[in-house]
Parts: sequence; structure tokens; C-alpha cells
Amino acid sequence: MCSVRAVAELLTVEDALARVLAAVRPLESERVALVDATGRVLAEDARAEVDLPRFRSSAMDGFAVRAADTPGTLRVVGQVAAGRPAARPLAPGEAMAISTGGVVPDGADAVVPIELVEDEGDAVVVPQPAPEGANVRPRGGDVNAGEIVVAAGVPLTPSRLAALASTGITTLTCARQPRVSIVSTGTELRRPGEPLREGEIYESNGLMLAALLAGAGADVGSPESVEDDSAAHETALARGLEGDVLVTSGGVSVGPHDLVRDTLGRLGVEETFWGVAMRPGKPLSFGTRDRTLVFGLPGNPVSSLVGALLFLLPAIRALQGHAHPEPQFGAGTLATPAVRRPSRDDFQRASVERTGDDVLLDPLAGQESHMIARAAAADALVHVPRGTGELAAGSRVRYLPLDGSAGA
Repeated sequence: MCSVRAVAELLTVEDALARVLAAVRPLESERVALVDATGRVLAEDARAEVDLPRFRSSAMDGFAVRAADTPGTLRVVGQVAAGRPAARPLAPGEAMAISTGGVVPDGADAVVPIELVEDEGDAVVVPQPAPEGANVRPRGGDVNAGEIVVAAGVPLTPSRLAALASTGITTLTCARQPRVSIVSTGTELRRPGEPLREGEIYESNGLMLAALLAGAGADVGSPESVEDDSAAHETALARGLEGDVLVTSGGVSVGPHDLVRDTLGRLGVEETFWGVAMRPGKPLSFGTRDRTLVFGLPGNPVSSLVGALLFLLPAIRALQGHAHPEPQFGAGTLATPAVRRPSRDDFQRASVERTGDDVLLDPLAGQESHMIARAAAADALVHVPRGTGELAAGSRVRYLPLDGSAGA
């Protein structure tokens, strides 16, 4: 059972992430129809059902020929359309018109593109020699039946689903989607659209977190808000602990109305850490009850977003057996100087401009953790590592996309 500490030793971002991932136990797998598998993570290698291509096929619109007959004038003896085999094998001195994807007839060993020949109707003039195998896709040239198309631990993007479909796969073995509950705390919170009284604000963290988590493959319940009341906290958090992951927003600091950590302790949650040496998002907690992961994110919207990107999304990916669950930082160039903090890593919202092969990152004005509206203009989080002095404009830095995309 956890006990709230007024002062805690702050973990580095790296150590905190390592402790989160060490606590994850991948979920069991289930069979999933290919058409329902977008965004899921494979639990077993997916192997081709058939050779791809299943037959020798033409890579061009043109004429199927025997390489030994070129250059020369060849008699046209038929046409091969995609989806239909040739009527007969190709004999010496003959050619067949063929469409892209058409079955190369037996006897032919090359395809000459239509723009490189002189079509005389019942004959075709091939002025240059055609190398054996030219423009012919061999059977199994892409993949052979039984070979791995997509490996276990890989998320299923649209292009990967297309690759699987092309080899005849209809069902896959995927990790079960993590069931996630989100509870935002604070008497001041109101739903968007409700009238606000003095001191009240609209609740936005639940929607933000739900969108991020759903994009990472989680099964997210409707976000819930509770007032700063011990009984209300206990009821909502107990319900949330029935899933795979419980995420709270607010109430994890050390003020008189910060009830989350004490309530979780009474409910049997073992706190792994509280406090990370970063800005924004320092008062972040993580613990477990049995196999349920519990994240206590700060109430300030940007702090909550940063904590979710750095720790929560990696845990969601790890639960699904993702081969690389950790945040996948990109590399870019800093457009303006950035001051470093001696004891904390800083994650600054920035706009992204692509210049040739580089990414130019320009931190926005107004980096305070409550400024979620200004975050709407940002595309990325720039990592300014702890240290002294400043990073000059032109420095190489790491960044995370703010949409949560990573490890695909």
C-alpha cells in the first residue's frame, strides 16, 4: 500500500520509463479477422498462404517473346489479358500481346514494352535484343508460401494489411486490446457545453487521453470526472482498476485536495514511483495492482499530454507485444536557442517545418503547462536535455510527434 510523501527523489525520464516497461506483462492473444485488424499488433508471425506472384506475370504492357528470337519480326498469335491465361504456349518466331499482370505464356521468357516495338497488326518488329527475364515477374518473386510477411510484434498499418491480403491471409493472431479507464479529478471540472460558474473550467484531459490511447490500439471506456471527495474517488478508481490500465488526471501532487495516491493505496495499488525529473509533468505517479497498470498524470493539460506520450503510450504498446514500445524520437534542427535546466529534462512544444531532408523545430512562445490552447499550434515535443547553458539555434535535437505516432 502506498503512502503519500511530501518530498520524493525524482527519477530521470529514462529510469521512469524503464520501471514502467519492466512492470508490463503482455496480454493474451486472440484471433482477429483481417478486415478488423487495423492498428492491432501481431502476436504470431503472419505467413503467406500462396506464392506472390502465383504465376510468372508481365511487369509491362507489351509483347511476350522468346529472347532468342530478338531482334526480329515476330508473328502475333494472340493476346493475354490480366486474369486470363494464354490459350497455348509460345512457339519460336511468335509473340503474344500481353497486359501488365498477365500470365506470361509457357515458352516466353521476356516481355518487350509496347513503346519499344513496331506493331504491324499480325506481326511485331522488335528492333533491339530483349534480355532473358526482361519485364517478367517470377513466381514467388515477392514472397513464397510459408514465408513471413509480417513478423510478430509489428503493428498492422494499412500497407501491411494490404500485403497480408495479397497473400491470401484472412485471419491473424493479435494481442488483445488493453482495456483502459480514464478518471479526471477535480471539483472545478465541467463538461464542454455546460455553463461555467466562477472558478470552474472545462474538462479536456479525458478526451485528449482517450484519443491518444485509441490511436495506440487500446479499448478505451468513456472518460469519467469526479469531484474532490474521498468516497467519489474510491468508487470511480475501484471501478477503473477492473481493467488492464487505469489512468487518472489530476490529484497526484501534495495539496490538501490531491486525493488520488492515498485512495489508490487504500485500494491495494503498489506505487512504483512518484515524480520524474522533467518539465512539464514532474508530479507523475505509476504503480500496479496485480497486472493492472496505474498511471497518475498531472491535471495541467500539457503536463498530462507529455506524461502520456513518454510513459503511458509505451506501456499500451508493450501490453500488445509491440517489438519497440518505447517512444520513437525523430531528429531535427533547433530553429531558435533553448535554455537548459540543470536537473530536469524539458519537453517544449514546437512547430515543425520540413526543409529538404531535415526537420526544423521552432519552440512556441508560452510553454507553461496549463496552456493547452497554444499547444494546438504545435506539431511536436522537442527534448531539451538537462544541463547548463543553452542549446544554440542549429543544434541537433530529438523530438516526438504530438499525435502519438511511433514505432510503426
